[in-house]
Amino acid sequence: MMVPAALLLLGALTAVLAPRLLARARWPGREPVVALWVWQCVVGAVLLCFGLSMLLSAAAAWQAVRGWLFASAPRGVVDAYALGPSGGPWAAGTALALAAGALWTGAMLTREVLRARARRRAQDSELLLRAPLLPGEDPVGARLVVLEGPRPDAWWLPGPAPRLVVTTAALGRLKGSQLDAVLAHEQSHTTARHDWLLHCSRALAGGFPQVPVFAAFEAEMHHLVELAADDSASRRYGRLTVALALVGLNEDRGAFGPGATPDAHVPQRVRRLLAAEPRLPATRRLRLTALAALLPAIPLLVAFVPGLSALA
Repeated sequence: MMVPAALLLLGALTAVLAPRLLARARWPGREPVVALWVWQCVVGAVLLCFGLSMLLSAAAAWQAVRGWLFASAPRGVVDAYALGPSGGPWAAGTALALAAGALWTGAMLTREVLRARARRRAQDSELLLRAPLLPGEDPVGARLVVLEGPRPDAWWLPGPAPRLVVTTAALGRLKGSQLDAVLAHEQSHTTARHDWLLHCSRALAGGFPQVPVFAAFEAEMHHLVELAADDSASRRYGRLTVALALVGLNEDRGAFGPGATPDAHVPQRVRRLLAAEPRLPATRRLRLTALAALLPAIPLLVAFVPGLSALA
């Protein structure tokens, strides 16, 4: 039972320490794409620790699971894990608790996906009601939909045929390439599949609200995907154009006035675009990416080292 316990301890330490270290770091705001990758590796490492611990705990508790898990392994490999004839109530309890967590995670992710599909269908129905198709118009080819509206707004509808929806007030407010910058921003969300990142983070945070790493994962995903999309649009149309587009779409919502609003993050994004901080050196970006990729490898190493040592 040493290896399952070590994996549990490693998963708990990663869940506690990684969010604190990332919160103190100053580079994620300059490299949101790298930060997104690091967060995914952190959460993946935590889930992998718990998943491997569940399998080995079940192998220690039940002979049937052990026979399935080590079916083709030599006897020395099984002995290297010191599972014993019976892992006792601790092994069974740990395996059952982790299995329940895995099932709950799957249920939360399924619920989130179903809710997203329901929201998408409702939005499509509302859009079709407000902007009906003209005779002979192809709904798949309509990438830009204009709605009558007194409030400047623009949003992206994901799905098999993604569409950018803008109001007439937004068309009157956005000048020059600002509308193209908004389109590029929203397109980057679809290209990078940011919706799936948001679904996964929301499911984990909703299913395990007391786990700090999952709550931080959700909060950072919402923040970082917007920064990444801002940078993608800026590379094509310039930081000033994207900043002006953000101001044009949000100044009537009170985002730049006193007091907290739901769009309080918008002024921070505008200031970041105007500050135009340089990117990290390519070598440091590569180093951060490689170090993050090693995080999920650590629980695999902990889980397989006893067996590999026995084969050596």
